[in-house]
This record gives sequence, structure tokens and C-alpha cells, in this order.
Amino acid sequence: MISEKINQIINEQINKEFYSGYLYLSMSANLHEIGLFGFASWLKIQAKEEVEHGLRLLDYLLERNSYVTLQQIRTPEFEFNGVISVFNTLYEHEKCITNAVMQIAKLAEEECDRQTLSFIDWFIEEQTEEEQQVKSIIKRLEIFGEDKVALYLMDKELAGREA
Repeated sequence: MISEKINQIINEQINKEFYSGYLYLSMSANLHEIGLFGFASWLKIQAKEEVEHGLRLLDYLLERNSYVTLQQIRTPEFEFNGVISVFNTLYEHEKCITNAVMQIAKLAEEECDRQTLSFIDWFIEEQTEEEQQVKSIIKRLEIFGEDKVALYLMDKELAGREA
């Protein structure tokens, strides 16, 4: 069994991952409404991935003979000012998630919980990858500015993402 502190912080992370899924679905719906179907599809796949992260954490608690305490998921924001706004918000959110994952690693180190430390390493690498993906999209959006052809091509490219 894991400590009460680690149990609590992982339960909080489960909530954060499920909230991320809600937030990304909100972003997906927003971009779908303005006709950026490729961006919307990319975000919908990302939402599924975040829910999978939450489930992975949940399964970890159960495997460690600990308990799961599901918390209420807050309502995500829905109003954005275009695709760059969406991805800037997404990037800031991913940085918060990375920080939360690092807090789990820090606590696991403090408590000499090697199993949790080993488990959370996957999330640290995943967060590094996710931040980089989003930052790459933002950089391209900033370069293209208001160029509708470039935005169309990028939308078409992102539509090709597979789960």
C-alpha cells in the first residue's frame, strides 16, 4: 500500500487528467464550430489520451492496493479567440500538468517510494513530448499569422493524426 500523501496526490492527478480531457473536448468543439475540423480532430484525440492518463493513474492506485477517490470535474472554459488562443491556453495547461507530475515525483522521492517514482517517470516523459508538440504547433501558427492557406494546410495536416 502507498502512503496517504501519495494516494492523495495521485487522486488529485486523476482529476487533473480527466479535467484535461474535458478542456480539450471544449477546445475541439470550439474549433469545430469555426470550421477548423483538423485542429478539432487533433484535440479530440488529445482529450482521449488525457482520459487514458487518468485511467492509468487509477489502475496504478488499485494495483498498489490503495483507494481511488474520484472528485468532481470542474467545467472547462469554452470561449477562445481563435486557434492561436486555444493552443496558447493548451500549452499553459500542459505546463501546469507537468508541474503537477513533477510534484508527484518529488513526493515519491521524499518518501523513498521507488515504485511510484518508477511509475511516474513515464508521465514525465509523456509531458515533455506533449509540451513539445503543442509548442511546435504554436510556433507554426505564429509564423503563418493570418495566412488562410497556411492555416488550411495545417488543419488538413492535423486531421491526419491517429489515436
